[in-house]
Amino acid sequence: QVQLVESGGGLVQPGGSLRLSCAASRSTDFMSWYRQGPGKERDFVASITTNGGSTNYADSVKGRFTISKDNAKNTAYLQMNNLKSEDTAVYYCKVVRAFRAYWGQGTQVTVSS
Repeated sequence: QVQLVESGGGLVQPGGSLRLSCAASRSTDFMSWYRQGPGKERDFVASITTNGGSTNYADSVKGRFTISKDNAKNTAYLQMNNLKSEDTAVYYCKVVRAFRAYWGQGTQVTVSS
């Protein structure tokens, strides 16, 4: 079992920044972020391999969001810059360990003036 604790969500104005954190209770093979906006499906945002640090991003966030990791802390981060109203969503951390996937509880990000 892997427990996840997400943090860093909140209310921010358009053009602002936030950094989300996802702390895992154990080491993982793969860490990623998804989001689910109001009335929408849950969509992929970004991912990173814990061994090597290879990253992947959704087209909608490329150039604005950066995913990173701290293996010593079993923690992934999502730095979100130049936030837009359409980024408003609940953001979920998903990790994979030994071919099993685990989801966090989600953290709300609201972009509004």
